[in-house]
Amino acid sequence: MRLIFMGTSQFAVPALKKLYESHHNVCQIFTQPDRPSGRGHRVSISPVKSVALDLGLPIHQPQSLKLKKWIGVIQAVQAEVLVVIAYGKILPSFIFDLPPLGTINVHASLLPRYRGAAPIPWAIVNGETQTGVSTMKIDENMDTGPIFLQEEVSIPLSETATELQDRLAILGADLLLKTLDLLKSNLVKAKPQNFILASYAPMLKKLDGKLDWNQSSRQIYDRIRGFNPWPGTYTHYRGTLLKILEGYPVDPPWKESSAGSLWNYGTAGALVSCGEGCLRLKRVQLENHRVVKAKDFLNGIHLPLNQFVGLGS
Repeated sequence: MRLIFMGTSQFAVPALKKLYESHHNVCQIFTQPDRPSGRGHRVSISPVKSVALDLGLPIHQPQSLKLKKWIGVIQAVQAEVLVVIAYGKILPSFIFDLPPLGTINVHASLLPRYRGAAPIPWAIVNGETQTGVSTMKIDENMDTGPIFLQEEVSIPLSETATELQDRLAILGADLLLKTLDLLKSNLVKAKPQNFILASYAPMLKKLDGKLDWNQSSRQIYDRIRGFNPWPGTYTHYRGTLLKILEGYPVDPPWKESSAGSLWNYGTAGALVSCGEGCLRLKRVQLENHRVVKAKDFLNGIHLPLNQFVGLGS
């Protein structure tokens, strides 16, 4: 099947590679323009562009697909279908129906749940134990199109968003190939979503990473896992931002302690009291300092054994 591939982030890479290695013909690649990144503002290319260059595929990087000239570019290759995975922008509606078989998207959730830009982090943050991937036909609204196929997986308690994303990217690639083969043979029909069951996973903001110690230790732990690597999770120590990079729930050794109290419990480690339970810290980073083990942080702030200090805003 002749197709055009639109994608940008790492999540789209396994699908591109598998499509290239399959019997399908990847005619063109659309990805986001190169952008400056990092402290030195060096121009970086997208993961999809990097792979496309290695494979020798034609690449387009439009600032906007709203220009009508892209209609001609897409029509010229006579693609049967357009595949969109983590492209990074909402497509104009006139693009959807240009190929005869329409535009197919791989979404990292079991739609209609977790529509939106960040389904993987929010699924973990909300304590979900199951998620999956969906292939759907794109329509004019965000992630509301009819569904072709879905596959479900469990979320282990220790899994981070980064780890889950890597698994779902591979799963989504396999499901995409299955969808395309069935679609070509007219053996699959897209079914409308149940809008009553819909939920939304909004784009992440830095403020989402701020920890509320009044939550339970499990809720805070899920937030740490879900917002790894970005936006990360943080609190404040004496007015200075303190990143909480790793930690896990444990049973508190005390009968009562105010939420947000950081205790030095010696061999039991650095423990923070929560609204319910407590969190044992493993790795932290004080602003403008290097990443350290939690016990080294306690030594650095000279917190005596069996004493505590408050964390928060």
